[in-house]
Amino acid sequence: MNSDDLALFAAVVQAGSISRAAIEKGMDQSTVSRRVNMLESEVGGRLFHRSGRGVMLTERGQQLMVYAQTISSTLETAMRAMQKGTATGPARLRIGAQPTIARMTFGKLYHAFRGRYPNTQIRFIEGLANQLLSNLNDGEIDLLLLYRPEHAGALSYDPLLHEGIWLITPPDFTLPVANSIPVSQLADIPLILPSTHHGIRLMAETVAARHGFSLKLALECDGSTTMTKQLVMDGCGCTILPLAAVIEDVNAGRLKTYRLTEPGISRCVALLMGKTPRESSETWQINQIIKETVIDLVQNRLWPDTELDAALQSGHQPGVPPSI
Repeated sequence: MNSDDLALFAAVVQAGSISRAAIEKGMDQSTVSRRVNMLESEVGGRLFHRSGRGVMLTERGQQLMVYAQTISSTLETAMRAMQKGTATGPARLRIGAQPTIARMTFGKLYHAFRGRYPNTQIRFIEGLANQLLSNLNDGEIDLLLLYRPEHAGALSYDPLLHEGIWLITPPDFTLPVANSIPVSQLADIPLILPSTHHGIRLMAETVAARHGFSLKLALECDGSTTMTKQLVMDGCGCTILPLAAVIEDVNAGRLKTYRLTEPGISRCVALLMGKTPRESSETWQINQIIKETVIDLVQNRLWPDTELDAALQSGHQPGVPPSI
């Protein structure tokens, strides 16, 4: 006996006959009759008095109907609760991101999540990758948007997009080309980079080693992207950053950019989920909102010099979430 059997039993009771129940359920009358007989065998007695006018419950059938109604009510309550939970979303959502990613996504994500989950408390955290990853591992952040490390280790990232990396110079810095330079020419350009050997510093060193040259450091700066840009504006050196980090300064004439070529360099922006236990449907919904937001930013060219990851292009399937 299962809930489907009890639901069919209740349908026969409500219809008053096996034939009418079969019509209402879209089933063959013989199938309904067979399943009622099987249910009677399981409970060890007749559930219905049968006649030409239909069926009436026996005493045993009346007892079973009480249980059938209770189970049906419980299932309906559970379904409403699950649907309400999906509609209202999580009680809180803490999203972390590195500075440039935060600048490009936080505003759009706020409106996307507020539109879908108006009762969810949203908290944004901007920071450097190491601190954000530590917060994620400690359960202080629910999900991260960050540049995937050169050596990702055991962490599982969901790639979203690829963002080009540019040479950023003071406005009066001159190169023999108009707007692009081969990567190999970085060997002769004084760079301002972080001292820690991860993130953009590790990426730059990896590219240099791959092309047989060493980086020329002007100075090391472990401050924010804003601090690094200010040092470039002050003529202390150049740096490498995504276009989104400097586009306003370039438009205002405070900085100049050169596309890196032969080959071009890009970084992958990825999604990393935390340890907060969630139902699979809720996790799916959160992922979909983030991916829809990223797709909108890239396709409408609101995030400059980016392209969607192939997995996101092929795997984004709006529709029904997986079953719980």
